[in-house]
Amino acid sequence: MALSETDRILIRLSVGICGGDWELLRTLRRAAPDGQPDRRWREALLQAHLFAGMPRVVEACGVLASVGGLGTPDEDEARHQGDRFAAGHALFERIYAGQAQTVRETLESYHPVLARWIEGHAYGRVLARPGLPPDRRELLAVACLASLGQDRQLASHARGAMFVGAGIEELRDTLATIEDLVEETRLRHAKRVVERFG
Repeated sequence: MALSETDRILIRLSVGICGGDWELLRTLRRAAPDGQPDRRWREALLQAHLFAGMPRVVEACGVLASVGGLGTPDEDEARHQGDRFAAGHALFERIYAGQAQTVRETLESYHPVLARWIEGHAYGRVLARPGLPPDRRELLAVACLASLGQDRQLASHARGAMFVGAGIEELRDTLATIEDLVEETRLRHAKRVVERFG
């Protein structure tokens, strides 16, 4: 399946947040197609904190608000989802497949709380949220990780994207979508990582 124009916008939005490229965010918002921004934009923005941190996401909200905002979330979208550990655990299992327990044990060896935060918050409260399907969320993760030069996590999420339904061409197109936004060496490394799954 090919990336849609909206997929490309969300990929660039996510990388713009990670890189603090506020002019890119303004440009994307001003050029938003009819009917956008919509929930998908808001979900990409919320997800970006996993890679960019809260300060960048808060700043991105202010920048986007200055040029029209992202629309108003409906009641369901804005509802706090409470404990989502079970949903996070299930998605973690899908993304890491046969390696899930090994990844979990590695995270636990770094710090006992880290694995629970990642499954409960990153996967449960963020990546398992409705509003964007898992394959699209993983492509956003791939773009952010490529832009940050995080090759090890990039490999995990590239593989995970394929486990949840993205194809190799979508991974390649994701990187092509951000070629002008990512430092050349990082992009070259990211392409090598993605090609391991081709």
